[in-house]
Amino acid sequence: MNITKEEIFDTVKTITVDELDVDEDRVTMNARIKDDLDADSLDVFEIMNELEDKFEIELDADEGIETISDVVDFVKKQLDEK
Repeated sequence: MNITKEEIFDTVKTITVDELDVDEDRVTMNARIKDDLDADSLDVFEIMNELEDKFEIELDADEGIETISDVVDFVKKQLDEK
């Protein structure tokens, strides 16, 4: 699947805003999911599940993912390996 990081970020941002009910401008590449966006483990799990469904990939929430950038990079890596 040939998709850019910007396209992945847009999808991650939309899902994160919907899931966490946070302002769109808080979801930046450098935003820390738990610290900056006040997500708990269940929130992260829900976000990862939605991303798996959207991109048809498998994500492991225990991959050291802390920031939105980490999520985008991990999704990109999974898509590139498909």
